Amino acid sequence: MAETDPMTIDERRKYIHKIWGRYRDASKREKSMLLDEAEKITHLHRKSILRLLNGRLSRKKRGKERGKTYGTRVGDAVRLIAKSLDYPCAERLKENLIWMAESLHAHRELCLDEELRQQLEEISVSTIKRLVNYPQRRLDRISQRKYPSKPHNQVYAHIPVKRIPWDTLTPGHFEVDTIHHCGASANGNYIYTLQLVDVATGWCEIAATYGNAYTVMKDAFDFILARLPFPVLEFHPDNGPEFMNGFLIRHWQYLVPHLSISRSKPYRKNDNRFVEENNHSLIRAYIGNGRLDSDTQLHTLRKLQECLWLYHNLFLPCMRLKEKSLSPEGKLRKSYDKALTPLDRLLASDLPDKSKLFPLVELRKSVNPLRLREHIDSLIQTLLALPCLPPDQKLDVRSTYLNLKEPSVTLSFEPFFSFR
Repeated sequence: MAETDPMTIDERRKYIHKIWGRYRDASKREKSMLLDEAEKITHLHRKSILRLLNGRLSRKKRGKERGKTYGTRVGDAVRLIAKSLDYPCAERLKENLIWMAESLHAHRELCLDEELRQQLEEISVSTIKRLVNYPQRRLDRISQRKYPSKPHNQVYAHIPVKRIPWDTLTPGHFEVDTIHHCGASANGNYIYTLQLVDVATGWCEIAATYGNAYTVMKDAFDFILARLPFPVLEFHPDNGPEFMNGFLIRHWQYLVPHLSISRSKPYRKNDNRFVEENNHSLIRAYIGNGRLDSDTQLHTLRKLQECLWLYHNLFLPCMRLKEKSLSPEGKLRKSYDKALTPLDRLLASDLPDKSKLFPLVELRKSVNPLRLREHIDSLIQTLLALPCLPPDQKLDVRSTYLNLKEPSVTLSFEPFFSFR
């Protein structure tokens, strides 16, 4: 309702009800002034205002209801026009009744004569609302119908939706994600980084792939599981098609027979909060958001990620949330445990077999962390200086495989890192 519209009957009654108490307790002069003011505001006759103030303020029900102004013919015509326009609101329908009635008359859907035309011109918006009965017509609108959705991928139906609890203590529960190195455009093939983060210890596994097809993802998981120094208990990816396909899931179950697989809720990044955070701190923070799509960039990125794998898991300490509590003021308090490297957390965990961790301890002793950091910086500069693939060239995906012949054999790390 606009501010310039005249007051309705109910609004006039409300105003008179507001001044009723003042009028009752006012003097004769003040009562006269109140009546003058009420006349100007409500535009009612002075005697009508006095009758309301001295009598009953609430509206009386009619003793005899008025007859219908518009018959069934007008109602049928309005409903037919409303159906033709997919039941627009009464305000829009009012302005388009005449030309739409003429159109339906020309197509022999409606019989329009002068009497019906005049009634359609005079009908009000409120009457249209009553005749069409919009609350019941809501589901008749095509735009409001809920059509059956397409059948979901059966892979999604068989994988439960959950999140790994933040206070998980047993190593082996991994959040999984991919990072796109596509730059400003996602056209064509480009390099991805597959990342796995253990919720309990912060241990990270990364592998660069060219594209996200099943064959390259399978190759990357073979490489990661062969290098991983402790068993996998659970994979928790997002809903990306590179993970949610039957080929890769069957391959996971082949590599780890008793593997538990779960997924996050669609479009909820917080369900994979640990790996999403590491997407920046372990990958984006080092190499940025530029496009990587050439063979030389892929091999340089893999060398860099081997160094980052060593640097993050063996040297960089991380703090883990230990407890959440509320202060007396109602504020959330968080306490963290001692800052330890992921390797030290694995050594302090309840892993039944820690034999694969001891070679990593010896490797950490032999590596100079300062020289490792300088080597990482050098590889980053080399990677960022490499050109992308020319538009007229294509890279054979089969030439980008990691070529791991025996994925069950633990890799030897000494040949890759000789910083002494």
